[in-house]
Amino acid sequence: MQGGPSPLKALSLGSPKGRAVLRGARKDPMISALELLKTRRSPRIPDLAEPGPSASELETLLTIAARVPDHGKLVPWRFLVMQGDTKKRIAEALISIFRASHPEATEDQVRKEPERLSQSPLVIAIISRAGPHSKIPEWEQILSAGAACMNLVLATHALGYGANWVSGWTAYDRRALELIGIGVDERVAGYIHIGTPRTAQQERPRPALKDIVKYL
Repeated sequence: MQGGPSPLKALSLGSPKGRAVLRGARKDPMISALELLKTRRSPRIPDLAEPGPSASELETLLTIAARVPDHGKLVPWRFLVMQGDTKKRIAEALISIFRASHPEATEDQVRKEPERLSQSPLVIAIISRAGPHSKIPEWEQILSAGAACMNLVLATHALGYGANWVSGWTAYDRRALELIGIGVDERVAGYIHIGTPRTAQQERPRPALKDIVKYL
């Protein structure tokens, strides 16, 4: 007898009903893990709305983000959490920095700049503090920070929220970095914007395995 389509495949996981089904499906670890990995999408930041994660959910996200491969146990990364009024103040403070570093920007672009941080309920910056080490290559430390970003994105999806991993000009402008306390020997591995997707997320084309895989 042929069964109907999986409820997880028949529903958009970005919709409220889809998230409810996803939470129920997590009782089956196999469905949960594989479907989460197969269905993760990056919503547009303007589509990430309230509610964001609760305090306990945020602690879970950060705990999972820290559980990544880390050669030498160096912990070559740290997290900056931006939300609420603090996030709004940072967004407003970036206006003058943006204007100075982008003299070609129009007034409309300057006016919209605070939206970079203000649109999603929660932004977490993953800060790489990789550096020279007698045994551990710096490249491996950088990769560990990237793994922390991906763990955070996947954990966010597992909780039924959406996440978008971006960088942008603020990740490379020294004045913007100093504003949030990032040292000269540190780099932004990513800003992870988190919230509840307003709309269903559509799949996009993915690379064919034949184009990216070679069996030796």
